[in-house]
Amino acid sequence: MNYLEIINKCLVELNYKKVSKFEDLVKNDHLKIKNILNIINAEICTFDNWNFLLRKQSITLPAKTSEILNTVNGKINTLSIDNKKLFYTPNYEQFLFSENKHLAQYSVLNDKLLLPIYDREKTIDIIYYTNNFVKDAQNNEKSRLETETDISLIPEPFVEPLLVYGTCMKIKANPQYSKFAYWMNMYKENLATMRSKLCIDAQQTPQIILKRN
Repeated sequence: MNYLEIINKCLVELNYKKVSKFEDLVKNDHLKIKNILNIINAEICTFDNWNFLLRKQSITLPAKTSEILNTVNGKINTLSIDNKKLFYTPNYEQFLFSENKHLAQYSVLNDKLLLPIYDREKTIDIIYYTNNFVKDAQNNEKSRLETETDISLIPEPFVEPLLVYGTCMKIKANPQYSKFAYWMNMYKENLATMRSKLCIDAQQTPQIILKRN
């Protein structure tokens, strides 16, 4: 379901008039819906470590170099060199003030990846969760819904109810509104169902844990 179709679903749910062309979305309510749709789409995509956002990238680490530009557009899940996993540490100082030749770790400082020093050039293999939550008609990924044919990366059949009910809930933002409770329940139910359905391993099954004070 593309951007225009989702917007029209929101308009119908809010009892507004649908539009036939993307260029007709010029009213304040239209602009508000477009903005909130992007907010909801980003919130859902960053809500969990979704498998549909996993990507892989390789970066070259020059010999005798410990700092390189972090070109990964997202959150690193796994970083490995020579098929050996390096573990993240927030202690960036050990990379800045030591030779760190034997560390099985990496760190990050601003826009730089900090890594062990190797005598030869190495290839860094990175698996990460992308910050691109949308794709265009040519399957190019990007961060925001912008044009009529753009599509959220949220899988079917969850994309419609999550974006429509989530957006309507934000637009009205009033628990006393007649449809607010319905939108909230549908949004929560579909989010929970997506978490359950997209689990690859049985160990990932969502659980509800009740804690005593």
